[in-house]
Amino acid sequence: MNNRIDSRANAFSRLQSQTRRHFLTQSTAGIGAMALSQFAEAQNRDQGTLNPLSPRPSPLAAKAKRVIYLHMTGSPPNLDLFDYKPDLVKRDGEDCPDEFLAGREFAFTKGVPKLMGSPRSWSQVGENGIWMSDAIPHFHEVADEMCIVHSMYTDQFNHAPAELLVYTGSPRSGRPSMGSWVTYGLGSENENLPGFVVLISSGVQPNGGKNSFGSGFLPSVYQGVQCRSKGDPVLYASNPSGMDRSMRRKTLDALSDLNQSQAEEMGHPETMTRISQYELAFRMQMAVPDVMDISQESKETLDAYGAVPGAASLANNCLLARRLTEAGVRFVQLFDWGWDFHGTGADTGLKDGLTNKCATMDRPIAALIKDLKQRGLLDETLIVWGGEFGRTPFREGRTAGGKILGRDHYPDVFTMWMAGGGVKGGFEYGRSDDLGFKVAEKPIHVHDLQATLLHQLGFNHEQLTYRFQGRDYRLTDVHGKVIKDLLT
Repeated sequence: MNNRIDSRANAFSRLQSQTRRHFLTQSTAGIGAMALSQFAEAQNRDQGTLNPLSPRPSPLAAKAKRVIYLHMTGSPPNLDLFDYKPDLVKRDGEDCPDEFLAGREFAFTKGVPKLMGSPRSWSQVGENGIWMSDAIPHFHEVADEMCIVHSMYTDQFNHAPAELLVYTGSPRSGRPSMGSWVTYGLGSENENLPGFVVLISSGVQPNGGKNSFGSGFLPSVYQGVQCRSKGDPVLYASNPSGMDRSMRRKTLDALSDLNQSQAEEMGHPETMTRISQYELAFRMQMAVPDVMDISQESKETLDAYGAVPGAASLANNCLLARRLTEAGVRFVQLFDWGWDFHGTGADTGLKDGLTNKCATMDRPIAALIKDLKQRGLLDETLIVWGGEFGRTPFREGRTAGGKILGRDHYPDVFTMWMAGGGVKGGFEYGRSDDLGFKVAEKPIHVHDLQATLLHQLGFNHEQLTYRFQGRDYRLTDVHGKVIKDLLT
């Protein structure tokens, strides 16, 4: 016992004799890391004193100034739209080969499913003879503008994780979305509008929820602002009852003074975000209703899109995407729900269901491409179209015995396309195998898509980073490469 007391006394004596310099030297992982973190946060705050969305030049030469991303929530059946497989048609109804099932897990399919060729009619369109189905007749007209990738693949086969992986680089919630990274890097070209706007059609939020357009650990000023094509364009931006615009201005000035004082004292980036968002909301009250008013468009333009003023539809949102990007919004994200074609009902079948759903989609998107080109905006606007994964080359298990055809979730290979923004038009890249089960040539992971998109905006995807919890994060995580063969 006496030896233990002597040992403790000696240890205490040694601690008392340690100098402040020795303490700091031994605490590099503690105080040193804290200091480094504060320094990094100061660097991250250097995005403009009063307006974090002030426009900034891209670090590298950029082909695109802005992005319109069209997400078909649920994931379209690529084998019935863009990826023609005559061998699969020939083997329709056969048992799926064991080599494609062994060790695999599917969302709703068990046992040995039946191969299913596309029930659609196909033709070659455009100058380069790109195969497209009869479900998307309006896309036939713009085939020469489209850069179609047949060799996409992902790591996830359930909707929400797969969607989050596409937009945040991670299948789990908490990371900044693609639009947030872009506005963090470039700001907005219009001080009266958000840099990142989200438009949702078909009445349902994205599978990943607001995380699919959230700012994660970036300052919240960079999150997507959801606008509506029907009713008030932005919720809660209007003046409260009993408050006119001049009183709102006085209130905001007082709040700004208080927040500015706190920002100078504490240096927290979210304080500057709060000031910026109050000011942006005040300016948006005048700017947003004007840019969102599609009744200003000609009858010819409205008819081309199939848009109806006052309605809520993908057609209206496509026209709004053109108006928003034309007004200087950096990133416009369109989510359209209803593309989960399992065949569990007539509306999710590959015949009439797909025909009807595509009729709400391909006309306005084709019109968007034509409209941007006619206005000289397509070359500097990158359009991206796709879902979060693909669909199986066999019948979905739950509907295998029914008359309505449907496909299950499938991550191993799917199709996406781009247009404008410095990508090759009338061009196909990569290939799936003859039955549509795997990538046969030139695979592109979703991280590669992200890296390529950022490259077109003038970023090295490895250098667009933000320090959080002691680590530099980026959209592409620790992966991704630019696919230069897609680019002009």
